[in-house]
Amino acid sequence: MIAEIGHFSLILAFVLAIIQGTLPLIGAGRRDKGRDNFGWTGLARPAAIGQFLFISMAFLSLTISFITSDFSLSVVVANSNSALPLLYKVSAVWGNHEGSMLLWVFILSLFGLCVVVFGKNLPLGLRARVLSIQGLISVGFLLFILFTSNPFLRLDPAPFDGRDLNPLLQDPGLAFHPPFLYLGYVGFSMAFSFAVAALIEGRVDPAWARWVRPWTLAAWCALTLGIGLGSWWAYYELGWGGFWFWDPVENASLIPWLAGTALLHSATVVEKRDAMKSWTVLLAILTFSLSLIGTFLVRSGVLTSVHSFATDPTRGVFILALLIVTIGGSLILFAWRAPALKPGGMFAPVSREGFLLLNNLLLSCAAGTVLIGTLYPLFLDAVGGDKVSVGPPFFNATFLPIAVPLVLAMVIGPLLSWKRGDLRQALRRLSVVAVLTLTCVAAILFYDRGGQPLAALGIGMAAWLFFGTATELVQRLRIGRIPAIESWRRAAHQPRAYYGMVLAHAGLAVVIAGITGGSMWRSEHIQAQHIGETVEVAGYNFTLTTVEAETGPNYTMDTARIEVSKKGRNITTLSPEKRIYDVSAMPTTEAAIHSSLKGDLYVALGDQQIFDTGEEAWTTRIWFNPLVPWIWAGVLIMVLGGLVSLADRRHRIGAPRRATERTAERTAVRR
Repeated sequence: MIAEIGHFSLILAFVLAIIQGTLPLIGAGRRDKGRDNFGWTGLARPAAIGQFLFISMAFLSLTISFITSDFSLSVVVANSNSALPLLYKVSAVWGNHEGSMLLWVFILSLFGLCVVVFGKNLPLGLRARVLSIQGLISVGFLLFILFTSNPFLRLDPAPFDGRDLNPLLQDPGLAFHPPFLYLGYVGFSMAFSFAVAALIEGRVDPAWARWVRPWTLAAWCALTLGIGLGSWWAYYELGWGGFWFWDPVENASLIPWLAGTALLHSATVVEKRDAMKSWTVLLAILTFSLSLIGTFLVRSGVLTSVHSFATDPTRGVFILALLIVTIGGSLILFAWRAPALKPGGMFAPVSREGFLLLNNLLLSCAAGTVLIGTLYPLFLDAVGGDKVSVGPPFFNATFLPIAVPLVLAMVIGPLLSWKRGDLRQALRRLSVVAVLTLTCVAAILFYDRGGQPLAALGIGMAAWLFFGTATELVQRLRIGRIPAIESWRRAAHQPRAYYGMVLAHAGLAVVIAGITGGSMWRSEHIQAQHIGETVEVAGYNFTLTTVEAETGPNYTMDTARIEVSKKGRNITTLSPEKRIYDVSAMPTTEAAIHSSLKGDLYVALGDQQIFDTGEEAWTTRIWFNPLVPWIWAGVLIMVLGGLVSLADRRHRIGAPRRATERTAERTAVRR
């Protein structure tokens, strides 16, 4: 009965999505004066609320089915088991194709509800159009779920037990990674809806940018955290000792993140200077379009990955059609309506606007480079060409030349004035930063004896960005040039969005340093290690003391005990595991990691080996990954920066209405 309630709720949500996507849009076009729940325009609010309630009911029904192990449902049989721990029964809800798409539309409806709750100050017509666009997106995805990916299909007869969740997904990191990733993907639909609504209305102004920024910031924070969680999971769960592999599925999330970052900066120019309007609208469309492309790559079965669930070609064709309609339709609308947008303020190339535009272009080029590298093998295979693999050498060779000028511009831009800036003056203000950066580069070259020029470049980029951001903050607060109490007062009056920018840029500097250390200076040792044998890696001694068989909730495992010491001083004891899951008989590696500011001591346990002499040994893989913890710390700092910026009074959802709209509404009420 619970499954039937969920299925029926999806059908009702689909009906409400049709109403939400059509009638308010027509009412806004007719300039319907209905307010709240009255008139066609006013239908957007109750329809969005109703759609959220029904989709929530469907999502709750599927969750209950997984928790209670209802093996009469096909999706539960394929992705759960009675012995599965409760956390993974819940995460199994979105650990499959059908459930993940239901999570997608649930988050989409949640954002629609947020517009209703927090967007009360939006002009009635704009709010109706935004909710209508959201409704039309829901129509497409609910159609996809109901006709190709129904999570409530019954089996008759029902099996006694399920086939279990993919063991690689039975991990806390994968329990939280997809929801945050989807909050980012789907969150960019709000910027898309505002952009399309603005094109229909024919008006983009600073008030519009102020409404768009909070939604974009929220999506950017969620996507940043989602990417970080996914990278962290791959680092410790797969047992490869790496944090990023330029996997097509990883790229599918990085591409919209780069575009979304460009959108955030571009919206700032519209808000501050009423410039770059068309470019900002186009970025809003492209960012969500790239999120849809990522959904297509993962959900269509085109890619083979632990993240990809769909193998039915019908699903791929449906998503491709939806992608063509959404992206093609919005770009056609942009080509038709964008020329009508009034141009904004002019600015010189050397200005804060100019460097923000440069920032946008470089981020867009980076996103395009990753997109081409990801799609090229698929395109070549589709036209019958040879199978090729585009891996780290390509991305490192093409991404790094774009990243270097991007980081340089990130430091110089904030020191320039709006409209027209003085580049020489800005560079003079960065003289101390340049000295500190060159000192760091020289120190790295000396430490490496000139063997790792890319390491020096990476640390130099991190130092330039970190010290440059700190210098701009010091100069803005005039620390050391005025009394401390005055600097404190200046600090108290700075907008939170500014501190958010400082934290985000500083966090990125920390990430760059972590990536450099983990990529350039890592030490790896693979060997067959006997009990009691000691292996030295990067000055640390790793002694294998025992390997014991143990039992988990739904798996058996071999757990090693490895004592780590350095110069006779005990550092830690690491306990890597080799698991075999009961149902699937699939082996997984659970790495043991000891983290410090210097880096990670990382150990993975492999298979047991028995030699002809009767001696036993275990394959162990030992890494020392310098500075890798800085990556996760930097990601958290960046997310914190986004949240601080989101808390700025000017960027809250309840942004002020346009003055002309308020005047018109007051006049209508008086009449």
